[in-house]
Amino acid sequence: MLTVDFRRLPIQSGTRLLDLGCGAGRHAFEAARRGARVVALDTDRGELAQVTAIAAAMAEAGELPSAASIAAVAGDATAMPFPDGAFDIVIAAEVLEHIRGDQQAMDEVSRVLRPGGLAAVTVPAWLPERVCWLLSDDYHNVPGGHLRIFTRPELQTKLRRAGLDIGGHHHAHALHSPYWWLKCAVGVHDDGHPLASAYHKLLVWDIVRKPAVTRFADRALNPLIGKSLVVYATKPAIDRGRRAGRPEKVHAAA
Repeated sequence: MLTVDFRRLPIQSGTRLLDLGCGAGRHAFEAARRGARVVALDTDRGELAQVTAIAAAMAEAGELPSAASIAAVAGDATAMPFPDGAFDIVIAAEVLEHIRGDQQAMDEVSRVLRPGGLAAVTVPAWLPERVCWLLSDDYHNVPGGHLRIFTRPELQTKLRRAGLDIGGHHHAHALHSPYWWLKCAVGVHDDGHPLASAYHKLLVWDIVRKPAVTRFADRALNPLIGKSLVVYATKPAIDRGRRAGRPEKVHAAA
């Protein structure tokens, strides 16, 4: 289930792409299928091991173009082990809400992007997330949980502060918001609750079958209750920081 709209990403054979906070690797795998050379970065080494195993299976099955690759790297989003301008595209999907130093992480996204590069940043949308927080403390008040609820103006302001130019935005996964509201109402950890279980089966059916009626409903409801906000931003072709005499930050390559 992809949150970023890959039609907006200029991926070509050999495009250098960072999947920041890759988790299980859903965006990394799609980018590699399209020919990108992907670095999947996360702090969870267990997730990275799974990403590596799946990437190897994809390559063995011939699912990846010859120029494509996926390398899993353990690292901190606020101090990434990559040189300046290392990537053409950075995806940061559903990760910034977990990071205490979110502005520092966005500064790092800008730093590792090449001039003219594109960032696709997704966070939980304000309204659906606010409802979840009101319904359940257990939804967010756990180790590694959500630390903040972003508004779109806040996210865009912080991306601009990092030196990025804001492009388009959209919302995604409207049909998932009621599921999480239901989970928060009946017990966020109670996967066996009949209502939560029934709705989960509906979502799985929707993801697998993609029927026209639910696809239409999702698109129609996304602006109102889309679970995720997606913002696209570009690093200026001329580095404003260097033009202003700001010293360049240098990191050693991993």
